Amino acid sequence: MYIYNTLSRKKQEIKTINDGEVRMYSCGPTVYSYAHIGNFRTYIFMDLLRRVLVYEGYKIVGVMNITDVGHLLSDGDTGEDKMEKSAREQKKSPFEIAEFYSKAFFDDLKKLNIDLPELVVKATDHIDEMIEYVKTLVEKGYAYEIDDGIYFDIEKFGEYGRLSGLSLDDQIAGARVEVNSQKRHPADFALWKKAEKEHIMQWPSPWGQGYPGWHIECSAMSIKYLGEKFDIHTGGVDHIPVHHENEIAQNKAKTGKDVVNYWVHSEFLLVNGGKMSKKLKNNYTITDLEARGYTALDYRFFCLNAHYRKKLNFTFEGLDGAKTALSRLKKSVAEHKAADVCGDKEKIAARIAEFEEAVTDDLNIPLALGALFKLLKEKKSKDVYAAAVKMDSVFGLGLDKTDGAPSAETDAARSAADIPDKIKALSDLRLQAKRDKDFAKADEIRREIEALGFRIADTKDGASITRSV
Repeated sequence: MYIYNTLSRKKQEIKTINDGEVRMYSCGPTVYSYAHIGNFRTYIFMDLLRRVLVYEGYKIVGVMNITDVGHLLSDGDTGEDKMEKSAREQKKSPFEIAEFYSKAFFDDLKKLNIDLPELVVKATDHIDEMIEYVKTLVEKGYAYEIDDGIYFDIEKFGEYGRLSGLSLDDQIAGARVEVNSQKRHPADFALWKKAEKEHIMQWPSPWGQGYPGWHIECSAMSIKYLGEKFDIHTGGVDHIPVHHENEIAQNKAKTGKDVVNYWVHSEFLLVNGGKMSKKLKNNYTITDLEARGYTALDYRFFCLNAHYRKKLNFTFEGLDGAKTALSRLKKSVAEHKAADVCGDKEKIAARIAEFEEAVTDDLNIPLALGALFKLLKEKKSKDVYAAAVKMDSVFGLGLDKTDGAPSAETDAARSAADIPDKIKALSDLRLQAKRDKDFAKADEIRREIEALGFRIADTKDGASITRSV
């Protein structure tokens, strides 16, 4: 199996430290708000990688963190802690904020059919490990104390920039590196921040009351659970120039060796060709998609159609296409399941071989989907169904849950005569509101239809309506 290693800048065969076992760390969410679909592209990638490894027979020891302290608004170690800011704005404690948004995150993972890593660990449960880690870096001469905290001395680590390819001058020129006159180098980063009295989240340390830096959290927790040498570290490309670069520096300064063998990153999700932004109101959540009539699996399937190392442009037109294609895919799988004949085993084996070659070549999921579509064009048979389900152990689209029942569109057509004219008229109004991109009005009409005892679901031709009871 081959994967692209950001550190070596090439595809490499995965050779694990322990035979038959992959030890993998994945950067998890900062739980101060709802995760958006750009975040979830990264977790779908993580899930696909895990599924292919399992398909190839590996046992996985996976760890994902929950950042519930220490992630400041700026990568230059300035600004307010995101957890505290959210807590202040919502008039809740940081721990209440973390619990609420962690649950929302896990609920969305379930909808997306993303399997959780074997261990999910919270930063606030590992403060002692982080303090010990910082103490070691100070003792080794890689860290120093100033008025507002303990900082990593980048100039003491000659390999800084290996992952990103950026020089220290590039880091200084970056808009998100801010100058602190007490720091030895402008790009030195915080390992431990000293807390002001009003700071809600703080713990005792050898340097007074404070809280950990964002980067030290992942280093401390990954090494605690996976050891000073493990196989794979995943995350989004946004982590490369700062967060993961800093992890590498901390890790090697502490242990004297490269802790991670393969650094693997997924590319950005764009929206309508541009950046996702709260200001542009296009940082959609899974709930936002559901309100517009899509399912989380529609979005998962949308993501599968692009390689994880390629930027993916999200549009609702594209999601419409993914929704329609997934519906047809499920219908085809159901037809094979219902067929009571044997298939051409030689042709089926050829399609499976194509699939396996694709998924083990740097997770070429779009090519693997092509093998699935070829498979489903074979004569209807239960053997084709079994092969499709085998492939879906990687795709994660729930194709084994199809029962061969008629599609929603067919059901709606058969029951159309049972739908009152008033409900049909409301459905038409809702459809027009969606075409006008007045989604608030469309959602209001949906609620009115549901209050009258009917369900409405979007289809490629408009919408289907069924009675709730």
